[in-house]
Amino acid sequence: MTRTIPGAATSPTPLPATSPPRALPPAADPLSQTLHLLRLQGTFYCRCELTAPWGIDLPPFEGCMMFHIVTAGTCWLEVEGTEPRLLRQGSLVLIPQGNGHRMRSGPDALAEPLFDIPVEPVSDRYEIMRHGGGGEFAHVTCGVLRFDHVAARRLIALLPPLLEIDAWQDEGDGWLPSTLRLITREAAELRPGGETVITRLADVLVIQAIRAWLDSAPAADQGWLAALRDPQIGRALAALHRAPEQDWSLTTLAREVGMSRSALSARFTTLVGESAIRYLTRWRMQLAHQSLQHQPEPLLSLATRLGYQSEAAFCRAFKREWGVPPGQVTRTSST
Repeated sequence: MTRTIPGAATSPTPLPATSPPRALPPAADPLSQTLHLLRLQGTFYCRCELTAPWGIDLPPFEGCMMFHIVTAGTCWLEVEGTEPRLLRQGSLVLIPQGNGHRMRSGPDALAEPLFDIPVEPVSDRYEIMRHGGGGEFAHVTCGVLRFDHVAARRLIALLPPLLEIDAWQDEGDGWLPSTLRLITREAAELRPGGETVITRLADVLVIQAIRAWLDSAPAADQGWLAALRDPQIGRALAALHRAPEQDWSLTTLAREVGMSRSALSARFTTLVGESAIRYLTRWRMQLAHQSLQHQPEPLLSLATRLGYQSEAAFCRAFKREWGVPPGQVTRTSST
């Protein structure tokens, strides 16, 4: 029997069906709005019980994030574009853009293709892998997950190729290490209901890791993320995100955030990299593309919901953005 993991580029099996796009909640902090949308869709988990020598070659998982939590022992991680690194017990790593990578017991260990290694299915979202040559052991909890909302995807795209946190060395409020200890305890015993506990705790841990990066990384103070933190431009972005159907102009948006038209225009373009009206158009088209993929609806209804006065105007804008008419996206997603 051929084994597949949902979401892998080499796997014909899609991730579980996802829900329609979520609406942005009202919030005073625009960055909090985006973090609110980091709710995971199509998650899949594996508990790896490994004994040296061992190696796993993981393919790219397009449109997904991968993570690994070392709950016992050590392992080497190799991600293209980064230096190989030794992960110890307590390490959490995220591969935000789902790049292919290798994990090994040692730098010279042979890495077998992921789908050639047998596993024990526990449920449709959880499995156990036992692999290796019988030597020194390592336990790793792995996950494949997807963020479906447009804002969440944009945030994930801004993360580095590899994000590592030594959770048990956290000197803050202890949230990360305490969560990791719970996962480690459940992974060691896998009591009744243990897979549910592990998957939900892992979801929380991943989001906490992203928050930790946002709080400390210099890159988080640039571009779109910096714009979300800006008191006035952040409010402008939040207004566009919350109500893309409104007939926004530079004048109405400036009035919304208490700025002059010229000041808003200049600061928005400087921080975001494009004008507010261009950003609004792209935001609408991204929402439209997502809606057509998940829950197709009559084009006139979708056009109206996104602020267009006619189906023709909506279709022209969509084709300019995506290079294909919206009907083609609908046909592709239904096949």
